[in-house]
Amino acid sequence: MKRFGCIFLLCAGFVSAVWSQADLQPLATVKIQKAAESITLRQLKTRVEMYQKQINVPAPFTIDQKKEVLDAMIDEKLVVQAAQKAGITVTGDQVNQYFIQNISQQVGRLITEQEFASFIKQNTGKSLDEYIKEETGFANVAEFKNYLKNQLIAQQYLVSQKQGELQQVAATDKEIRDFFALNQTQFAQSEMLKLLLVIIQKGTDTQAARKKITDLYGEIKNQKPNLEDIKKRYANSTDLRAGDIFVSRTPQAAQQLHITADQLSELFGRAASYVADILETEADFQFYVVREKYPARMLTLSDVIQPDSTTTVYEYVREQLSQQKQAQFMTEAIKDITTKLRIPENYQMLKTGAALDALLNW
Repeated sequence: MKRFGCIFLLCAGFVSAVWSQADLQPLATVKIQKAAESITLRQLKTRVEMYQKQINVPAPFTIDQKKEVLDAMIDEKLVVQAAQKAGITVTGDQVNQYFIQNISQQVGRLITEQEFASFIKQNTGKSLDEYIKEETGFANVAEFKNYLKNQLIAQQYLVSQKQGELQQVAATDKEIRDFFALNQTQFAQSEMLKLLLVIIQKGTDTQAARKKITDLYGEIKNQKPNLEDIKKRYANSTDLRAGDIFVSRTPQAAQQLHITADQLSELFGRAASYVADILETEADFQFYVVREKYPARMLTLSDVIQPDSTTTVYEYVREQLSQQKQAQFMTEAIKDITTKLRIPENYQMLKTGAALDALLNW
């Protein structure tokens, strides 16, 4: 198994207290900064639970796998403390932005924390804290954000230590052309539609949201305004959003638009400027406008990767291959940096051998 990355009623009451005390036992301490930090059994259990959810493995981790997670946590604390000693910090805004990126990936579009909390409540009946605990093992949003903060600090430190070498890691022209030649059939543009999607969250006032989107719907359908002006008008809106999306003739696209596959096929037959009816979902109101249609075709290295993009296939492949090479480089860099930090002055194992095995046997 690969090593986990730097990415970080009286009787009943008595038994519960005993287990709680066991969970608080420190397994290791890290002390690069003045104040030592401990890694407790409870923290390890939380991290193991998180990793199990991420990789979706039903079988419980073995003792050896739990030791790998513990090692990863030690490395993480070593790097974070070394970063803090070097003066590297991250702001609350950076952490919140990182959190928003994480949750936006889950819903497939940019979403605020408040919108996500509302979405979770409407779809699961859970609070955001309850959802985070269930999905990640962390007690609440604040604890999960603290984990993300440490991940950001560690990333910045690792990059700062290897920045000069990292900048030299890039895909060569030969690697780019060889990759394209081997994967040319994957670079095909399917038949696509460019749509303006207009969406407004219901929030706490459904009727107000309905009126606002109905008014804009009537304006677009009857007055035919410049759609770029519409996008600019609502660029900074906190409730109503208007932006372009590209969809293919697939079941996934139909689901995204909340229509059937037959309705999607009908949509592909519509002319530009067609305004679809307003759709109401549990969380929002939305409608879309057909802006342009693109035929299916094979792409060459000099073509743009998708309509309206300025990035060519060549540039896209170069970026993807370079990122892969940089990721491989950083994997080795992490090993190098953490090996240098793993000295007796910096950390201490408090539980080893049979004593550690006994604590990890849950």
